[in-house]
Amino acid sequence: MADVDQGSTFSSESASPALDSLNANVSNGTDSTNATVAKFVSTPEGTALAYGSLVFMALLPIFFGALRSVSCAKSKNSSDMPETITSRDAARFPIIASCTLFGLYIFFKIFSQEYINLLLSMYFFVLGILALSHTISPFMNKIFPANFPNKQYQLLFTQGSGENKEEIVNYEFDTKDLVCLCFSSVVGVWYVLKKHWIANNLFGLAFALNGVELLHLNNVSTGCILLGGLFVYDVFWVFGTNVMVTVAKSFEAPIKLVFPQDLLEKGLEASNFAMLGLGDIVIPGIFIALLLRFDVSLKKNTRTYFYTSFFAYIFGLGLTIFVMHTFKHAQPALLYLVPACIGFPVVVALLKGELTEMFSYESSAEVMPHTPRLTHFPTVSGSPASLANSMQQKSSSPRRRRHNATAM
Repeated sequence: MADVDQGSTFSSESASPALDSLNANVSNGTDSTNATVAKFVSTPEGTALAYGSLVFMALLPIFFGALRSVSCAKSKNSSDMPETITSRDAARFPIIASCTLFGLYIFFKIFSQEYINLLLSMYFFVLGILALSHTISPFMNKIFPANFPNKQYQLLFTQGSGENKEEIVNYEFDTKDLVCLCFSSVVGVWYVLKKHWIANNLFGLAFALNGVELLHLNNVSTGCILLGGLFVYDVFWVFGTNVMVTVAKSFEAPIKLVFPQDLLEKGLEASNFAMLGLGDIVIPGIFIALLLRFDVSLKKNTRTYFYTSFFAYIFGLGLTIFVMHTFKHAQPALLYLVPACIGFPVVVALLKGELTEMFSYESSAEVMPHTPRLTHFPTVSGSPASLANSMQQKSSSPRRRRHNATAM
C-alpha cells in the first residue's frame, strides 16, 4: 500500500515467478519519489476509506482461497490440482525473484518502457482472463438454472505414442465455464483499453485467490523458509536499493490492488491511489491456507490456527499502516506480516502443546479421495499435477508403463 501525498511505498511479493520479481513495493501516485511534492492532499475520510477497502479486499482472497485449498486436491481435473512448494523451492525462490527483479530493472533501463509494457499487458491479459474465469466459476454454477443446457468438453494434449504416451494437459470444462470465460474476456478488454482501477482489482483479486488456492506449502518448515527468505529479500530491495520502486513505477500490470483516496471527491474517475501489492496477500496467504489444512488434519472440528494466523495478518497489515504514517517513510509490508503470521500460530501451538505436531505435519502426505500420494517431487516435464495424474493411471493400469521422464 502506498500514500501519494507522503510519497511512501509498501512492499509486495508476487506468488508466481513472473510477478514476484516486482515484489511490488508498489509506489503510490505519479510523484512517489519526491516526498515533498503532492498534487493532492487526501482527506482523513478518503484515506481511511482507501486503506479500509484495501485491507478488506486483501482478506477476501486469503479467506476464500484458504477454504478452496482444502478441497481443490480432491478434484479429478489436473488443472485444479495444487502445485506443491517444497523446502528446496522455498530456498531458491528469493534468489530467483531477485534475479528476475534486477533483470526487469535492466530491461526498463535499456529498452523502451512502452513496448515492454505492451508485451506484459498482453501476457497478463491472457492470464487474467483464465484466473478470473476459474475464480468465478463456482459462484456462476449456483446462478445458472437447473435446466440450463450444459455440455461437457475436454481439452487433451499428449506427448509420445503407444506405451510412452503421456498427458501434458487434460482440462475438462463445460458450457458454464465458457460463459465465465466470455465474461472474463469482457473484463480483460476493459482493462487493456482503459486500465481502469476496478478492472485491475478484479484481475488482482483473481490472481491472489488462485495463488492461495493452488500454491500449497508441503509443511510448516517450508513456509518458514519461504517467508523468512522473502522477509530478507523484501527489506533489502526496499531499503538497500531503488530497484524495486523503479520497476514497480515502470511496470503496468494487475499485480496490485488499488483504491482511490479521492473517491469521495471525484467518484469512479478518481486517480490518487493507495496500493497493496499482491505478494503481500499471496505469500502470507499460502501459509495461512497451510494452517487451515493442518486444522482439518487434527479432526478436532476447530480452526484455531487458521483464525489465529488470519488475525495475525490483520494485525501485521494494520501495524504496517501505522508505522508508515508515524515515520512518514516507505515500509515493506512483509517486515511486519512475516513475524506476525509465523509468531502468533507458533505461540498458540506452544501453549496447546502441539508445536511438534505442527512442524511434523505434511500437507502433501494427506491422501484424499482421487488424490495420488507423492512421497517426493522429482523434476519432470509438465506440472506436478500432470505427474500426479500419470502416477494414478500407472497404479491403476499395470500394463501401461513409463520408463523415462523428460527433464525440464
